[in-house]
Amino acid sequence: MQQDGSSETEVTWEDQQNINKFGRLNNRFHELEDEIKIAKETNDNLEDASNELILTDEEVVRFQLGEVFAHVPKEGVESRIEQMKEVTSKNLEKHEEERDSILAQMADLKKILYGKFKDSINLEED
Repeated sequence: MQQDGSSETEVTWEDQQNINKFGRLNNRFHELEDEIKIAKETNDNLEDASNELILTDEEVVRFQLGEVFAHVPKEGVESRIEQMKEVTSKNLEKHEEERDSILAQMADLKKILYGKFKDSINLEED
């Protein structure tokens, strides 16, 4: 179909599904970016806490549990911080792997959609 010298490409059901999938992936990508940022900050804070713990001469230190502080033996805090760092690092790794997978899927969808719609579609963020 010609209209004012430009051609219109019909959007099929499959095209709409690809566009919707791209939108869902893009939303999840942004959620993951936030989660990765938080995990990195948490890792940095845990590393700082670990370093501060090394410098202290106290055998019993204040450790935050939820919203309260408790007096806990230094060795217990050291092992707890190490466990927390391990969990946070695993979560960070998992989030980064998912982000990379999403980026690859989005790149594939971009190829398909730009291949069909050319300049008629914009999948880039401003």
